[in-house]
Parts: sequence; structure tokens; C-alpha cells
Amino acid sequence: MTHRQLYLGPLTDNRRWDRVTIRPDDVIVVTPPKCGTTWMQTIVALLLSGDPEVETELSVKMPWVDIRIRDMSEVADRLEAMTQRRSMKSHTPMDGLPLVDRAQYICVFRHPLDAHFSFRTHAANIPVPWFDHWYPQDDPDGIAFRRFLDGGPEGFDTDAMPLAHILRHYTAARACLDRPNVSLFHYADMKRDLAGTFARVSEVLGISHPDAVMARLVQAATFDHMKQNAARYAPSGGKGFFRSDSAFFHSGTTGQWRGKLTQDELSAYDAMMDAHLPPADRDWLENGAEGNATA
Repeated sequence: MTHRQLYLGPLTDNRRWDRVTIRPDDVIVVTPPKCGTTWMQTIVALLLSGDPEVETELSVKMPWVDIRIRDMSEVADRLEAMTQRRSMKSHTPMDGLPLVDRAQYICVFRHPLDAHFSFRTHAANIPVPWFDHWYPQDDPDGIAFRRFLDGGPEGFDTDAMPLAHILRHYTAARACLDRPNVSLFHYADMKRDLAGTFARVSEVLGISHPDAVMARLVQAATFDHMKQNAARYAPSGGKGFFRSDSAFFHSGTTGQWRGKLTQDELSAYDAMMDAHLPPADRDWLENGAEGNATA
């Protein structure tokens, strides 16, 4: 992929990746927001360290390169100084990232409606008004969902995660699946089989640990454990970045959107999904590998 799409939003700028020299053993977690980013980063951190008590410190040790609130020179220098195997995160679709043949790109997706409602909760938990226009607290007219459906995949809308941006993420990731260093994971599959997810990520990373160690790593990454230790696991946990670190791990459930949308809203969502994805792709994006049988 020689041409990189520009993703320039109010909070993010994918041109910041130009300052990062990607190493062949780097691990880059690539997701739309609220699709299991922190969960997958934690799994990677646990596997790289082999230590269930590791202080993940994701914002510093596994930085979100795209976000503009951190000085890029400082981020680039910190990454360059790291001697251990590195991992980073991005909310930029794959067509906007530099692709290095041997670095691993782990793409994680979630049912778009679950991601949308999780983002609403997330926006309310940020003590600055970044998303108040898109996600008003009092929303009797359904403004947030209309903007979710109407927003574009790049530009000003990017950081508010409209459906078009999620679909761009998915199609861009699918277009890279001919590369052996690009893999797709689904939030629903991670919930159904966390140990199996660890085994698969371990294979992607080329890392192995004894069974007893793996069991402890899996336990450390369970939703309940991460929520109970939210100051440790939330990005910038314990630093006041969120109103509540625990609320960052709000419910960890799937299907949380059910009963919250009108039939007209669901029909509009269905029409947009069907217009952009063939049935098999839609089924996977919404439900993961096991499909509608367990949705």
C-alpha cells in the first residue's frame, strides 16, 4: 500500500506516524474506538511480559500515536529509546497507516451498535466537552444516533466514530488480509473464549508461556479483574483523565443496544450496513466468528 489516506480529526492526525520508525517486531493494535482496544493492548502487554502483575501503563508504554494531545516529538523519542519489544495503538484505519512487512497489525472489531452505545458512555465519562455536540446528555430527539449514521469516515467526523468510520476500518483491514502480518479479532469472540484469544494472540506474536503462567495471564485480563483494578488498567488510570476509571470498563457486554432504538432507527442502520457489506461480512462484523447462532 503506497498511498496513505489522510485521517485528520479534531483530536487525531495520522501523519504523526511519519515520526515513528516502525521496527520489524513491533505490535500495532488497530481498532475503531470502544471495540476492545484496551483489552487487546492488555493481552499483548501480558503476553510480552509473561507477568500477570505487570504495570501496563498503556498510555506511556504502548502509546496511542495518532492523538494530538501528546507532543509527538516526546512520543517519538520515547518509542525510539525503548529497548524491549514495542507495542502501539491506533484508531486510524489500515489504509492510513504505514505498513511494514514483519510488524504485526492486530485489528479488533465489535458490533457497531455496541461500539456506538459504549462510545456514548465513554463520552460522558470524559471531563472535557470534546463530544458534547455529537453525544448530548439529554437527547430526546435521537441526535446522537442520527449523527452516527450520517457522519463521514474521515475529516471532522472521524473522532466521533460514526458508522462510516467503522465500516472504513473494516474494509481497509479486510483489504490487508493477504498480508501474513495482519490479523482480525472480534470482541464477541474474545468474550466467548478469552483463553482461545490468548492462544491465538500468542501465536501471532510468536510467544509461548507454560500453561500455568498462561492461566494466570488470562485471569488478569478478565473483565471483572480489569474493572476491579481500573486505576491500573484504564488508559492514564489514576491520573484524572476520566471522571471514573471504573466507568471506563462500563459493562463489557454485547447486545447493549437492544431495546434502545426505534424501528425506524434500526431500519436506517440495516440499510446502511446492507449497502456497504455483503451478508457474510456484515455477519462477522456484528457477531464474530460464531455468527448469528450466538448473537
